[in-house]
Amino acid sequence: MIVSASRRTDVPALYGAWLDRRIAAGFARVRHPFDTRVVRRIDLRPPPLGRMDALVLWTRDPGPCLDRVQRWEDRGVRTLWLVTVTGYPRELEPGAPPWQRAVASVRALAGRIGAERVAWRYDPVLLAPGRGVDAAFHRQRFAALARALEGAVGRCIVSVYDPYRAPGARLHRAGWPRDPSGGAAAVCAGLAAVARRHGIRVQSCCEDLEVFGIHPGACIDGGLISRLWGVPWHGRTDPGQRPGCRCARSADIGAYDTCTHGCLYCYATRSPARAARRNAAHDPAAETLDRSR
Repeated sequence: MIVSASRRTDVPALYGAWLDRRIAAGFARVRHPFDTRVVRRIDLRPPPLGRMDALVLWTRDPGPCLDRVQRWEDRGVRTLWLVTVTGYPRELEPGAPPWQRAVASVRALAGRIGAERVAWRYDPVLLAPGRGVDAAFHRQRFAALARALEGAVGRCIVSVYDPYRAPGARLHRAGWPRDPSGGAAAVCAGLAAVARRHGIRVQSCCEDLEVFGIHPGACIDGGLISRLWGVPWHGRTDPGQRPGCRCARSADIGAYDTCTHGCLYCYATRSPARAARRNAAHDPAAETLDRSR
C-alpha cells in the first residue's frame, strides 16, 4: 500500500509533528472527506510488520521535516517527495514559503535521500498577463528555478491550471482571471527545453502535452517505487483521481480545509478561515489531522 500525505493539505510543512507521532504509533486515522462520520485506520508501518510500501509526501517546503527524515529512514519508512516550487507573486500564494527557502530545503533533502526520490512540481501553470504573470514571467522564473534545483531533483512535473468553482471565485474576487488556464499549455513547451539544459526531465500531470515535447507521467509513480524498492506494481492507476491521472493507487491521510498557504488557485482549501482555525487547534490526544498538528 502507498500512503499519500497529502493531496489535500501540506502535511510536511504544516503538520510534521503530527505525522511524526503517527509514524511512531504505526497508524493514522483519516476521516472520509465527504462523510466525516466514516473514519478509516491507515497502517503506517513499513514491511515486514506493516503494509506501507512507500510514503509519498506533497509539500511546498520539506524543511520542517528534514530533522525527522533520518529517523523515518531508520524505521524503514520509504519516502518519495513531491515539492511544489513556483515563485508566483505573493498575492497569488500569500502563505507559501519564498522560493529561495524552498529550494534550499529541496537541496538539503536531496543530500539526505538522493535526487531520484525528490520531484519538483511546477504546478499549476497559469496566465494572468494583467498581473504580470505572462509567458515571459514563466520563462524567467522557471529558468531561475531550474538552475537552482539542478542536481537536486530527479524530475519536474508540470500541470496546467484546472478551473474549479471555489478557486475561480477567489481569483475573481482578488482581481485575477477566473480561469487563467487559457494559453498555459503552450507555455510549457519552452519550460521543457530549459529543464533539459539543466539535466531535469519533464513530465506532465494529467494533461496531454506531448505536442510540446512533454511526455505524460505519474506523480505517485508506481514504476519508480517498484524500481527503487522492489514493490510489485501491475500498472493499475488510482480510480479516485481525475481523468488522465496515471498515479498508482494510494491512501491519502490528509484533510481538506487544513492548509494555510492560502494559494488562490487551490482546490483543496474551500474556506481559508476554516483552515486557519483547524491549523491553530492543537489536541495531542487526537489522531485525525483535522484536529491535531
